[in-house]
Amino acid sequence: MVASLALTFAVTDVASAFAAPSSAIVVDAKTGKTLYSKDANARRYPASLTKMMTLYLTFEALAAGRISKNTPVVFSAKAAAEPPTKLGVRKGGAVTVETAILSMVTKSANDSSTALAEMIGGSEANFARMMTSKARALGMKGTVFRNANGLPDPGQFTTAHDMAVLGMALREHYPQYYGYFSTRSFAYGKRQINGHNRLLGRIKGVDGIKTGYTRASGFNLVSSVADGNRKLVAVVMGGSSGGSRDKQMASLIQTYMPQTSTRSSGPLVARASGDTAVAAIANVFLPKKNAPTPDEKPETVVASADEAVADQITAEDAVVEPAPEKPPARTRR
Repeated sequence: MVASLALTFAVTDVASAFAAPSSAIVVDAKTGKTLYSKDANARRYPASLTKMMTLYLTFEALAAGRISKNTPVVFSAKAAAEPPTKLGVRKGGAVTVETAILSMVTKSANDSSTALAEMIGGSEANFARMMTSKARALGMKGTVFRNANGLPDPGQFTTAHDMAVLGMALREHYPQYYGYFSTRSFAYGKRQINGHNRLLGRIKGVDGIKTGYTRASGFNLVSSVADGNRKLVAVVMGGSSGGSRDKQMASLIQTYMPQTSTRSSGPLVARASGDTAVAAIANVFLPKKNAPTPDEKPETVVASADEAVADQITAEDAVVEPAPEKPPARTRR
């Protein structure tokens, strides 16, 4: 019994040390200066913030001319079977690249993310390696990707700092596509699909970028704000609810926007040289096994697969999934 209690407390300590306190960072998007930081390098599950990198590589392929906005994205059996939230395309069906992008920035469609990954990378596994390779090239040293949509995987993790870097890179490197992140809704067939980012249109200057939620990650949000000559990127990860996360983000923007510079210091995020092709990722280090997790049996829970706020989950947005395993503690040096 004593051993059992000790294990219980140890598991609880790992979970609370990782997921209970939120992480946050605010960066001046003109100078790169960190204006606020709270556990910004703590390891976190990205949830649907993962789609930011999926979109970065999609924009890269568009800019290189390898695909166009009208290129058909065919949904494999795997893509079609992804849990909600999703666009709902059947196996063998297809949408355009632009529709896939819009479904990701609004509904955060998991099926569209997988379909794009398979088209660009040949397979989702190869695409995940491309994602991690690009993360390293951008200076995101605390990030590993295992899938294209952010559904639970104990070996997939990031930090608030790295998500801020990615947020700045998206605007700096692909301004011609960045406007997609401001999309609040779009028409798909006879449906009007609305977005999850509640700060768009409510907080002055907010023009994106992405929300995210799973049970293991808590409520995440990356926001980009442009107000006159001032710009910032802010990240909140591990919020206890969608409302509290949004309130914290709004407070950070209100507090630190006046402290940003009106003068640019030039590019802040290095653009990786060359194209991110599957053949170029052979030397990227990726863990061969999932990160170690506490030895406990998974329970069946109903959780939002994405960023739909927990107290507003609908039958369409809910998914039954194993309880996500606890993230690994960082090794002390």
